[in-house]
Amino acid sequence: MKLKSRLAIGLLGAALALSAQAGSNVTDPNLPRALPADGPVDVSWSDPAKFSDLRSGNRWEAERGDWVRQLAQYTRERATKQLAPGEKLEIAISDIQRAGRYEPWLGPQFQNVRMIRDYYPPRLSLTYTLYGADGQVLARNERKLSDAGFLMGSTPLNQNDPLRYEKRMIDDWVRRDLGPQRLVGSR
Repeated sequence: MKLKSRLAIGLLGAALALSAQAGSNVTDPNLPRALPADGPVDVSWSDPAKFSDLRSGNRWEAERGDWVRQLAQYTRERATKQLAPGEKLEIAISDIQRAGRYEPWLGPQFQNVRMIRDYYPPRLSLTYTLYGADGQVLARNERKLSDAGFLMGSTPLNQNDPLRYEKRMIDDWVRRDLGPQRLVGSR
């Protein structure tokens, strides 16, 4: 009897886990398309259903999870650290292609595995507007980020983070465009 109870509990747990995963879908039209307003950095994004990542070989696997919100939150956290007091930043993400692709032609055992290869680099397209403490526009730019050497660069801090390559690319952009060396008058 104990075995049947354990089996039932195990099946219930598996069913709950699957239903939780099934409910987490970046293309859900009812999900917000921006982070809640909080602090000097606002981040929004266009419809993830049109992002390049969903054309990466396995649409169903690519749309699982909340990776768009995670990358937006990470971008906010990193950018906030670079702003001077009183500055505000608005970021609009228009496309994301995560590192790697699905290669279902390798067989059923690999159809849900994102293959990380050097010719599948991460990419991210965004526009941003930086405002000074007086409300004047200091910079307005469009950026198409890509890290073609993502496998050759320094080792990301968290090897278990599935978004480690994208986050490193965001770090590079933040350092380059928003870091202390930026020249406000040059934009």
